[in-house]
Amino acid sequence: METLINNKKFARRLQEIMDANELSATAFAEKMQVGRATISHLMAGRNKPSLDFVMTVVSTFPEVELQWLLYGTKASPKTTPPTPSTDTNLSPDAPSKYSQEFASKTSATPPSNMEQKTLKNITAFSSSKSPIKRVIIFLEDGTFESYEM
Repeated sequence: METLINNKKFARRLQEIMDANELSATAFAEKMQVGRATISHLMAGRNKPSLDFVMTVVSTFPEVELQWLLYGTKASPKTTPPTPSTDTNLSPDAPSKYSQEFASKTSATPPSNMEQKTLKNITAFSSSKSPIKRVIIFLEDGTFESYEM
């Protein structure tokens, strides 16, 4: 089974972050608000980092890019998000153009027969006893597809 993150290389990148910030493993653990054993296990390559841990690293050290931390590659240039309109005539309850854009992306056309079969297969893999409401597929180009069940 192929893993997405190479534990040993991830540990080397953590060491680079500690070195660049002149932090010992203990100081790094304190800054990340995790136990020293967590850092020790990650540095030895015994454990895989949790999503929560990875996101904490990225938010604690803003200079660290997620792509680099996970895979050792430089991320594509970040695009600047559009700035919100400063129109003061809008009521706080009025939908913004961003929520309308999101709604237009998520209100996909009804799934085709093949998509319906695929969605039923996804339901079969759910470990939850609660029915699935929506499936969102994130694509490599940064877009996504949303399917209502």
